[in-house]
Amino acid sequence: MELIRTENPEHGGNIYKIAEYLGIPEEKLIDFSASINPLGVSEKVKHVIKKELDNLVNYPDPDTQELRKVIARHHDSDPETIICGNGSTELIYLIPRALGPGRVLITAPAFSEYERACTMSCGLRVASCELKKEDNFEIKPQKFIEAMKGCDMAFLCNPNNPTGHLLGKTEALGIAEAAKEMRCLLVVDEAFIDFCPEASVISDVRDNPYLAVLRSMTKFHAIAGLRIGYGVFHKDLINRIKKFKEPWTVNNLAQKAAIAALDDSSYADETMRLMRDEKQFLEHGFREAGIEFFPSAANYYLLTPPLEKGGGEMIVANLRQKGILVRDCSNFKGLDGSYIRVAVKSREHNKILLKELLKLCRA
Repeated sequence: MELIRTENPEHGGNIYKIAEYLGIPEEKLIDFSASINPLGVSEKVKHVIKKELDNLVNYPDPDTQELRKVIARHHDSDPETIICGNGSTELIYLIPRALGPGRVLITAPAFSEYERACTMSCGLRVASCELKKEDNFEIKPQKFIEAMKGCDMAFLCNPNNPTGHLLGKTEALGIAEAAKEMRCLLVVDEAFIDFCPEASVISDVRDNPYLAVLRSMTKFHAIAGLRIGYGVFHKDLINRIKKFKEPWTVNNLAQKAAIAALDDSSYADETMRLMRDEKQFLEHGFREAGIEFFPSAANYYLLTPPLEKGGGEMIVANLRQKGILVRDCSNFKGLDGSYIRVAVKSREHNKILLKELLKLCRA
């Protein structure tokens, strides 16, 4: 089977570059590389966006006051401890720039922007806590705590991206307590925690000055194009962060859409039902195709296709030629080209993916 080589994207979701490469319209691509809710934008959010279009003549509220109040009610927290950003990625870059830690701990593999944000801040050193395949890439709390020694800051992605492994709330709080004792700021990135909300530690920030929690609204609520996320910080820390925050990074539509999304409980319930059913469907299909997958609490899976069939690189390249995008994981530290990540999508799209995977793995 011919291996079609193309440039590996840094992230999933770059449909524009790939559509240009393949010479097909963007809307013809089926994108499993970005882990976005397959339900799409909720009707409530669409309604608010249309309603607010005329207000685009005004500058957005630089303090996101209304949105912070809604977020605070949602989490039973203080709006003065919340910072909203242009996606949680803005805050990932903001924190090391504002605090200037000397040494930062990051798991491997993990979201690549943690390390990039730290290396772009002058003088920051990055230490890795390596996750092992034989442990299903699980984060071992005691090992992570040991690795935090001598660090000023640590990023903990829960559930982890790209592995999908979830630390339970008790385990995450154990790490947070150890971070407090070590005076090491633990930044817990809960970008995908809406798919497993019982594990969130966001309500525990108020009692721990060395705990901060980041949240993304782009994945669960399918508003990646609007770019909206937020962070909850201890009252003793937040003013230091705010001093480095650029104004007007959250536009009017993003602020109003986020408020509507947080109020849409029926959309959240439908999402959880869909995820339960589609994850069962995908897991059955992976087993049938002989593809190893790792247990995931999120809306994506880390896969290792059979190496004798070319592994992940072959799968990525050949699916791409059919307009099906999956995430090449070769640029995640601790992984290589044998791994791919796929999002959980609609039954229609999941059937297409499994059909093609079955053909490739049995060829």
